[in-house]
Amino acid sequence: MAATAAGSVVRFKSNYAVSRRIEPFYKGGRVQVSRDGKFMFCPCGTKLNVIDVETGSLLHSLEQDDQEDITSFVLSPDDEVLVTGSRALLLKQWNWRENRCVRTWKAVHIAPVATMVFDSTSTLLATGGCDSTIKIWDMIKQYCTHNLKGSSGVVHLVEFHPDISRLQLFSSSMDYKIRIWDLNSSKCVAVLDGHFSAVTSLAFTADGNTLISSGRDKICMVWNLKTRESIRTIPIYESVEAAVLLPEQGDFSQLGVKKQGLHFLTAGSKGVLKVWEVATAACVYSQPVPFEPVESEEEASEHSLTHCMLVPERNEIVTVSVEHNIVFYDAQTLQLRKQLAGYNDEVLDVKFLGPGDSHIVVATNSPQLKVFELSTSHCQILYGHTGDKSIRVWRMNKDGRVVCVAQGLGHAHGVGAVSCSRLKESFVVTSSQDCTIKVWNIPESLTSKAKAALISGPETLHAQMTERGHDKDINSVAVSPNDKLIATGSQDRLAKLWSCPDCSLLGVFTGHKRGIWCVQFSPVDQILATSSADGTLKLWGLQDFSCLKTFEGHDASVLKIIFVSRGTQLLSGGSDGLLKLWTIKTNECVKTLDGHEDKIWGLHTNKQDDMVVTASSDSSITLWKDVTEIEQEEAQAKREEQIMKEQELSNLLHEKRYLKALGLAISLDRPHTVLTVIKAILKESDGRKRLEENIARLRKDQKEAVLTFLVTWNTNSRNCHEAQAVIETLLKHEAPDNLLQYSGIKSAVESLLPYTERHFQRLSRLLQASMFIDFMWQNMKLSDVSQQEDMIL
Repeated sequence: MAATAAGSVVRFKSNYAVSRRIEPFYKGGRVQVSRDGKFMFCPCGTKLNVIDVETGSLLHSLEQDDQEDITSFVLSPDDEVLVTGSRALLLKQWNWRENRCVRTWKAVHIAPVATMVFDSTSTLLATGGCDSTIKIWDMIKQYCTHNLKGSSGVVHLVEFHPDISRLQLFSSSMDYKIRIWDLNSSKCVAVLDGHFSAVTSLAFTADGNTLISSGRDKICMVWNLKTRESIRTIPIYESVEAAVLLPEQGDFSQLGVKKQGLHFLTAGSKGVLKVWEVATAACVYSQPVPFEPVESEEEASEHSLTHCMLVPERNEIVTVSVEHNIVFYDAQTLQLRKQLAGYNDEVLDVKFLGPGDSHIVVATNSPQLKVFELSTSHCQILYGHTGDKSIRVWRMNKDGRVVCVAQGLGHAHGVGAVSCSRLKESFVVTSSQDCTIKVWNIPESLTSKAKAALISGPETLHAQMTERGHDKDINSVAVSPNDKLIATGSQDRLAKLWSCPDCSLLGVFTGHKRGIWCVQFSPVDQILATSSADGTLKLWGLQDFSCLKTFEGHDASVLKIIFVSRGTQLLSGGSDGLLKLWTIKTNECVKTLDGHEDKIWGLHTNKQDDMVVTASSDSSITLWKDVTEIEQEEAQAKREEQIMKEQELSNLLHEKRYLKALGLAISLDRPHTVLTVIKAILKESDGRKRLEENIARLRKDQKEAVLTFLVTWNTNSRNCHEAQAVIETLLKHEAPDNLLQYSGIKSAVESLLPYTERHFQRLSRLLQASMFIDFMWQNMKLSDVSQQEDMIL
């Protein structure tokens, strides 16, 4: 503990523990939601992650034993059976609630399974392979019922007809045709030919007589399944990844549905949902875009949707984007309800945000920012940055929505660091790869809440001051707690101090041997902290620019530092994924925390100073909780319990209740105390007998502990007699077969034998010596007697 200038006591931190991780749970492919709408299944490499939809938390991961990537999976309509297929050409059936594989069998395909689907009864499974074949599996009797051949190339789409009595399977492969298979005859009975690119989805009407197919040829086709002919071709004007029929029951008037008839929803390359009327082939509703409208296909592909499904139980439409974002919309209005980020790629920075630090804002190597609500995992995607070297100011509204309120242009290269004024929301300082720093004034219209409510769009910011600060990239910029100073750190190995707002140079901090990654002002002292690629942290005096302290301990570049414990300690994050806690007064590294597998780019503490968040190149974000007080309380409770047990042990020995004393000493893991109890027993008049009685009454685990202790006792000649007495007792009262079951018996015997032999040899020598002494004594007595007899004579 330490006392601050104000006189209050600061408790030093000694440890942090991981309270939560936000890790990638989806890396592409088909996503499925359970029928009850509570769980979502997302493939992620070799794992299939089960996500709680309500909280966004990972329940568990179903992982392949063969460590091969999962190529396809499906959950049965009754939510009971889950099947996965991998590159190892194996199919696995899971009890997914218990995270247990119940069956594994060969897929029979000679190439990986690309798609699979259950029929409506959850008893038949169809698998489409990269080997151009389709297999049908009876999941009850566990055998392959059909092997359908005739497709061209990879079979990427299979669907059972919803009316199981028809026993029909629909498929599509790389020839862009839709094949209808009769499962009674195992033959292809029809080919629906109309698409000129890959068919991406099939949707059946409730009566089973009409089919809508979507394709990457920018059209949807409506088919009459009785005549097996095309009724209508609807141009969608974008590559379509999914078409979902809207239920005929329900009010969809807010989506442009004004009259009876078939309507369907499409998701595709433009990244927005659209509703179409089949009768007129017209688009009756188009979702407002959350990003800037794009013209080219290349730009559109950045936001394109890869999957879309209806979840009736939740009354929601779920979409999946190419950026791995999973969005839940109200089915009647398409209002956003929830958004989950499945993959963050490389995370470059993170900060706590909002009242009570209820959110975190994350910067990745994508142009969009992500704001996570910690309680629900709901993620807002903030569109705006487009690699345009801009600065943007965002505000969180009372409802938790974050909006852009100002933007500014001026840097010649990408903006690498930003710092805000600390006393008032009056200015922002930025640094860039163009080696300059800029000071931007924030207009009063933005800081005044009353005026801010009247602003319709982002205001334009203008740089008040620009200064070329360094000869190389500026990696970090910080504003002092009183808003009068600015510090910068650069790849040129220098940190500099500037006055604010005129950016006049006050001094240079020299001493680091490699580029500086981070600069931070102390919240309480006239001190600047810097971290560098040379693996060190340094503290500098702001008065004379001298180096006050150097902290060494990282074996890699130190990318980020922050002050904690009211400026008395430092936290640092390295490029080796390690987080270190330092006490400034003693220069001591108190704790090293291993929480990431790659560079820690982001490090921030909350206002309460009891939580820390880190972000890394390994795509994960880790929330750490200060557990110092908890550990201290636990240690204190343990000490008190130890004292009580020691007192109890003392009382038991005094009362000669040796069995309880032995049990207590063993539970405390105190070999010396156990030895003391055994010595006390052996001092009794019938010590050997009482020792045998007490050892015999111990439990097996207690005897195993005593066996471990006596191995150590036997190495010392002062304690070997007690050890041998216990060994003798065990050998007398335990059958050899029972002894062989003891944990560690082999190593114990190996350790006991050489010392026991040594003790035996020592005792033998003592016995010989005692016999020699006795012989000498007897001889001395005989000579004395003969001398006395001579004197008498």
